[in-house]
Amino acid sequence: MLARSGDTLVTGHGSPVTDQESSLYEVRKKIYPRAVHGWWAGWRWAMVWATQIIYYGLPWLTWNDRQAVLFDLAARKFYIFGLVLWPQDVVYLTVLLIIAALSLFLFTAVAGRLWCGYACPQTVYTEIFMWVERRIEGDRMARMRLDKAAWTPRKLALKSAKHAAWIALALWTGFTFVGYFTPIQELWASALAVSLGPWEAFWVVFYGFATWGNAGFMREQVCKYMCPYARFQSAMFDRDTLIISYDRRRGEPRGARNRSVDRVAAGLGDCVDCGICVQVCPTGIDIRNGLQYECIGCAACIDACDQVMDRMGYPRGLIRYSSEAGVERGDTARQILKRALRARTLLYATLLLGIIAGLFVTLYLRTPLKVDVIRDRATLVRETSEGLLENVYRLQVMNTRESARRYRVSVSGLPGLQLSARQPLEISSASSVTVPVSVRVDPAGLKPGSHEIVFQVTDADEPRVTVSEASRFYVR
Repeated sequence: MLARSGDTLVTGHGSPVTDQESSLYEVRKKIYPRAVHGWWAGWRWAMVWATQIIYYGLPWLTWNDRQAVLFDLAARKFYIFGLVLWPQDVVYLTVLLIIAALSLFLFTAVAGRLWCGYACPQTVYTEIFMWVERRIEGDRMARMRLDKAAWTPRKLALKSAKHAAWIALALWTGFTFVGYFTPIQELWASALAVSLGPWEAFWVVFYGFATWGNAGFMREQVCKYMCPYARFQSAMFDRDTLIISYDRRRGEPRGARNRSVDRVAAGLGDCVDCGICVQVCPTGIDIRNGLQYECIGCAACIDACDQVMDRMGYPRGLIRYSSEAGVERGDTARQILKRALRARTLLYATLLLGIIAGLFVTLYLRTPLKVDVIRDRATLVRETSEGLLENVYRLQVMNTRESARRYRVSVSGLPGLQLSARQPLEISSASSVTVPVSVRVDPAGLKPGSHEIVFQVTDADEPRVTVSEASRFYVR
């Protein structure tokens, strides 16, 4: 039993419980990342631009008088430029997931959390939201002073402007997301007419709210506590994996000093203990304490430290991309990159390239015609007035091309088979039809039971495109 005595938490036996013991989670300290410029910051922003141009622009592209990329869940069809995928093509989705997983393994084994630092949506949108925040409220110290200040008309105006910009960006992000599932031009017309359907409205608001909350408020909490990748990334690291590294042999002992101080004579390392590497870190860690699971590999600390080294007249690279073994051995950049080509990464790369090549070959050789044969379960077999035995089937024929096609149906497998079906089958672009067909045969000489027959559906204008589908014919 627990009871509170004054400000001290005690048990029923009178033993005090410390605050550390009674705390169930760490109280979050808000992080105010400082703006940083440099080589790696340039690459981060290049990835921001690249990913967002693709994300926001792709739904507006057209292909064959339709949206180029559209995941039409209602019609159960995915349009990806000239490719139309049906539910029967779920194997391609499986292959894409395998490619994504192997790519993550490869990138992580070579250079750690590259995905997290440069292309993860959480990182990208946090970077965008922080840029908006800095433009409106100012850099690190200005934001800290503003948050500590009392509420005034100026503070209210700045906070309102920031959140208005955040919400507008978040809603446009949610609108674009829905535009991948509902034709975006129709969606835009509905939005202008304030007549969005309940499904579209819900997902625009939901995805927008998630973007606003994750990039505006939760930020590093998503990376540290919600993302599982931070927890199992170490399983893909080894001593030759490129990571953000602090060179302790060169930097220690650290200490503040002027440029005029001879660090060798003073017994100091290159680190001036300015703390800027901590101030620019979006997750608030000190990389000088070694690699931590919170590090997303964004390299902001590298840019910041290099600028300090330049001002002090010291060589760059106190914080740099290196490997654990490379830092210990003092390897050059060339030696470190050479060791990146090891058995583990070569195996990942070989598997990845093989699967990607197989996917493209399969897509290239893919037959633009799909056929399913379904027996009529109401009547297995019946006898016609001519004394023939008849089985009835339903053929579902899918034309995956984006042009109308004509198909002819034939059947084989038993002598004297007669097919009764509409010929030719005319199917419009990227659609399917289900047609009843009947197959008859003279039972003379046939044993009672089940016999295999094969339906063949052939493109009337392109005979090389043909699909065969087996079924059973019942004789009594």
